[in-house]
Amino acid sequence: MLESVTIDQLRTLRAVAEEGSFTAAARRLGQGQPAVSQAMKRLEKQLGLRLFDRSGRVPRLTAKGEAVVAAAGRLHDDLAVFQTVIGRIKSGEETKLSLVVDAMFPTSALLDFIKELAATHPGVELALEIEFLAAVTASVRERRATLGIAGTDVDLAGLEQRPIAHLRMIPVAAPSHPLASVKGVITDEQLASAVQVVLTERTPAGQPGSSDKGVFSTRTWRVADLMTKHALIVGGLGWGHEPEHLVRGDLAAGRLVELRLAAWEGGALPQRSLALVRRKGSPLGPVATWASNRLTSLCQAALGAASHHTR
Repeated sequence: MLESVTIDQLRTLRAVAEEGSFTAAARRLGQGQPAVSQAMKRLEKQLGLRLFDRSGRVPRLTAKGEAVVAAAGRLHDDLAVFQTVIGRIKSGEETKLSLVVDAMFPTSALLDFIKELAATHPGVELALEIEFLAAVTASVRERRATLGIAGTDVDLAGLEQRPIAHLRMIPVAAPSHPLASVKGVITDEQLASAVQVVLTERTPAGQPGSSDKGVFSTRTWRVADLMTKHALIVGGLGWGHEPEHLVRGDLAAGRLVELRLAAWEGGALPQRSLALVRRKGSPLGPVATWASNRLTSLCQAALGAASHHTR
């Protein structure tokens, strides 16, 4: 019966196939040649298959035997993964990382992080969500994610936070937009009648969203994802604030222009702070701790490159 086949039998079969003979396989395994020969005969009987052609001086694998060896190799790889997982569990290392990231987190930093995770922790499964505003903290609070990167302008009740970076928010518009042709500083009166594209979170009916910040126009178009907002602004359908790292390429290529707003004259541009968040009293395992440090470093590097590029 197949259920009676042992891992040792399959390991012996692979050794015979790789070494080319029962004798060489026996030396590799530290066994006698008769023991290896008997093990292969028992395996053939259990499987009901003729694995070796014994008509010559040295037994050779049959076509069926080669197919079984290939299957045994796959089982060996699966067993190695199984052993690795057990080792991680015993050492306290996680086998899965659940992460939720605010949509404004630099994409280049996120891609670099995923590459590093795959290289340094190949056995760890990644569950990744991209959300915005309160949806990020809700995912952590409701235990859908172990670790989150959220804006600090949302409800952080019940969560521990560690600041990691500040996003410079730049007011931009397409070159074809009327505000782009204004010479000098744009007044609040000029902004009031221009359509401003505003990012807003998806909330159930009756529940308030995050408070509006930096909204100067009485006419607003509200969208629920960052890419749609960006596309509308690049398309000349409105103006709005966007994170510096997202618009640096468009500014350099002339697809967008930075607006000089009276509200920001004499002071720094508005910023949106990002923080690592987790549930209070919920310790991070080795992988999550590594992830929090790498996400912080990669984010800061990406934002530093963006700031240097646009100045």
